[in-house]
Amino acid sequence: MKRIVTVQDISCVGKCSLTVALPVISAMGVEAAVLPTAVLSTHTAFKGFTFRDLTDDIEPVCSHWKQEKISFDAIYTGYLGSFRQLELMSKLFGGFGGNNTLIFVDPCMADNGRLYPGFTQEFAFAMAKLAGKADVIVPNLTEASFMLGIPYRPSGYDENYIRDILKRLAALGAKKVVVKGVEFNNGRIGIMSYDSASGSFSNYFHEKLPTSFHGTGDIFASVCVGALMRGWTLEKSYALAADYVVEAIKATVSHKDYNWYGVDFETVVPYLVKRLENNN
Repeated sequence: MKRIVTVQDISCVGKCSLTVALPVISAMGVEAAVLPTAVLSTHTAFKGFTFRDLTDDIEPVCSHWKQEKISFDAIYTGYLGSFRQLELMSKLFGGFGGNNTLIFVDPCMADNGRLYPGFTQEFAFAMAKLAGKADVIVPNLTEASFMLGIPYRPSGYDENYIRDILKRLAALGAKKVVVKGVEFNNGRIGIMSYDSASGSFSNYFHEKLPTSFHGTGDIFASVCVGALMRGWTLEKSYALAADYVVEAIKATVSHKDYNWYGVDFETVVPYLVKRLENNN
């Protein structure tokens, strides 16, 4: 069985970060190891949440893994909350990475044209350096813009604009780049990607739903890396991830009194498993 270690925070209530990554990856038939960066009572859309930083625990955990000769088939980073954590991830990549270990970076730090609270442009540039060490990165269009230091364009762009962003992100060092949240004013939204080795582009578009939820980016990244560990191509992996997110949102809003803080991804796990079994 393939083993992924995912590095991000635990929001005890909120359906994001590790409380999404662990069940989703496990349901896909892949072992999910975790390296928590912080513990929050809820995710940050709630008011008055508690927060405990676990940065100081990262190096001792990794040292113990080394003693036990533990290895990973993939290292998947999500929300990282400080420059120190970015530095520690670079060490993690060096210590546990290798020719057969996939480095997968989801640069969770921004959306809808804005950085998350506490982040700065300087942090975005530091995240770009970490992303440059990855095999696959999966920023949304906002995060891509901040990493490149260019203005975010919510609309009015064409395919050549996105292709240029993909190439510029790849120039940072990442081997394969996936940009989410791309739309060309045709009622659909989706993904475009670039493989720096082959110089090829690909894309996948789906219906645009009229609502959005916290944590769907974490679901997307978790499904994508899980599918890669199942031997799927990147193109098939991110298409599955996008479809699963759409199904989860639809399942959530089908209930009259659905919760506001995250999607009911649990109810559509059978959909995900069936897609994996059918290899499509």
